[in-house]
Amino acid sequence: MDPLSEKKLKQLEFMANRLRTDVIEMVSHAGSGHIAGPLGMADIFAAMYFHILRHDPKHPDWPERDRLVLSNGHIVPVQYAALAHAGYFPVEELRTLRRIGTRLQGHPHRGALPGIETTSGPLGSGISQAVGFALAARLDHKKYQVYCLTSDGEHQEGNTWEAVMFAGKNRLSNLTVIIDRNNIQIDGFTEDVMPLEPLRKKYESFNWHVLEIDGHNFEEIIAAVNEARAVHEMPTVVIAHTIPGKGVDFMENNYLWHSKTFKPEEVKQALHELRTLQGRIRSEHE
Repeated sequence: MDPLSEKKLKQLEFMANRLRTDVIEMVSHAGSGHIAGPLGMADIFAAMYFHILRHDPKHPDWPERDRLVLSNGHIVPVQYAALAHAGYFPVEELRTLRRIGTRLQGHPHRGALPGIETTSGPLGSGISQAVGFALAARLDHKKYQVYCLTSDGEHQEGNTWEAVMFAGKNRLSNLTVIIDRNNIQIDGFTEDVMPLEPLRKKYESFNWHVLEIDGHNFEEIIAAVNEARAVHEMPTVVIAHTIPGKGVDFMENNYLWHSKTFKPEEVKQALHELRTLQGRIRSEHE
C-alpha cells in the first residue's frame, strides 16, 4: 500500500464527496433506496477502492485480488458509485439504479455486475461468506486479503456470531471485518432496539484483534487496515464510528433517513451542500 500523501488525502476526500453526491442522485432518481448508511460509509469505500484494495477493474476476476464482501447490502448504492469511478462500468449507468432489467439492483447480486463478490440482502450473512473466502485462501495458499463491510444492526443476528466464533477459533488473520457503527437501524437507534454494547468486549472474547476508529478519518481508516495486515495470530475487526447521513446536515444522525423517499426540495438542498463542499475540496487541492 502506498503512503498516504497530502495529495492522495485530498483525492480521497474529493472522491468520497463525489460518491455521496452520486448516492443522492441515484436514490432520488430511482424514487427509493437507502440513504443514511451509504452516505456514512462513503469515506471507507473511497479508501478501500482508491487506496487499500489490490484489484484490477480491467480484470475483475483476477485470482490474486483482495475480496470485499458487502454484508449490509442495502447500502450498495455507494459501492456501485465506487465501482463505477474505479472503472468497472460506465458512470452513466448509475442512473439505472433499481430500474427493471438493470444490473444495479437494490441489493448486490453476484454475476450481475463486475466487482461484486457476493449476493447479499438478508442481513447477517456477510461475515459467514467472508470467512469462507478467508478459509479458502488459506487452503489454496493464496495471499489475498478478505474484507467484510457490515452494519452494527446486523450484529443482532445469531449467524453473525457463529461466523465470528468460527473465524476466531481458526485464527483467520487474512480476514478484516469493518463495522459501520452508526448506531441506527430502520426502527430507531440500535441501543434502544436491541443493545449491542459492549461490542468490543464481545469480539475480544471470541479471540479477535479489535480496533476502534473515526470512520470519516482517512488516516485512521488506512492505519487500521495496515495494523490488521500486521496481525498474524487472529482476525481483526475495525469498529468504525460513523455519522449516518454524513455530509447532509438535515440527514445526519437521523434514523428516519435509513430509507426514505426524497421530496424535491430535499434533493436540491442535499446536492447543494455536497456540491459546495466539493468545490471547497477542489479549490484546496488546486
